[in-house]
Amino acid sequence: MSTDWEATLIHVSSLARIHLAPAERAALAGQLARILEYVDQMKALDTSGVPPTMTAVPGATPMRDDEPRPCLSREEALSNAPDATGPVFRVPKVIE
Repeated sequence: MSTDWEATLIHVSSLARIHLAPAERAALAGQLARILEYVDQMKALDTSGVPPTMTAVPGATPMRDDEPRPCLSREEALSNAPDATGPVFRVPKVIE
């Protein structure tokens, strides 16, 4: 396993706040290397004659007009919350 891949994997896993054991890092670093090598192959393709598209399937656009519509009341939204305090969702602290 390349040290560069391992460093990239450690960096990405820390950004995602995922702890990886050394054995997991070794397995995932190899997979990450193969994925990024494939992406590099795709970057090398000449796409200058290919028009930009919104979807991979030609046809009518899947987008709809943005129209206002009724939304949930605060009480309805909070009724499904695992933890609510007063009028807000309560979440675990993520900033030290």
